[in-house]
Amino acid sequence: SADLIKPKLAPLNEGGSELLNKTVACLQEENEKLKTRLKTIETQATAALDEKSKLEKSLKDLQMIQGDQKTNANQDITELENKVAALKCQFEKTLSDSTANQKFLEENLVTTKHDLLKVQDQLSTAEKELEKKFQQTAAYRNMKEILAKKNEQIKDLRKKLSK
Repeated sequence: SADLIKPKLAPLNEGGSELLNKTVACLQEENEKLKTRLKTIETQATAALDEKSKLEKSLKDLQMIQGDQKTNANQDITELENKVAALKCQFEKTLSDSTANQKFLEENLVTTKHDLLKVQDQLSTAEKELEKKFQQTAAYRNMKEILAKKNEQIKDLRKKLSK
């Protein structure tokens, strides 16, 4: 193995060192560009996250408002339904009362008509009785006799005038 001679690296000359320095400088420049780009992307990501948070908050607020509006609309509908039901109930009661009142008035009218007929009948009977009693009085009989005599006298006078 003594025959094998290990090749040794030849010392670098100025050209290789310069190449390495250029490569290092180039890599550092690229590293700075990447750092700048990373900062820009981080800033954009932070801004996007902030915007996302704002949008999520806005969405939550909007959903709450819509929920409140929906609740308010449901409450309004319920109130209107209750008012309509109350008005319907009141109308039915008024209609029922009106019907009952009409029935009462019709019955009252019939009763009043019957009472009127009774009173008229009683009045007629009373007039007849009064007439009968008056005819039975002496003054009536005397007047009747006087009228009968006068009628006879008028007949006699007419007979005399006609001859």
